Amino acid sequence: MTNKTFEFFLEMLRIGNRAVKKAQEKNRKKGIANVYVKNKKIYFELPNGKLTTSSPF
Repeated sequence: MTNKTFEFFLEMLRIGNRAVKKAQEKNRKKGIANVYVKNKKIYFELPNGKLTTSSPF
């Protein structure tokens, strides 16, 4: 992989990470839970910051 290609992928990763953080913050402001998966288990982050495995939907 060339340095130019590597730098391109890093920039795409930065853009994607910023977009995800922005979407998560919007969800919190709208009172919508963020959903994550870790070790094949689903977690919900409620707008108040609490993590739960029970679906709030």
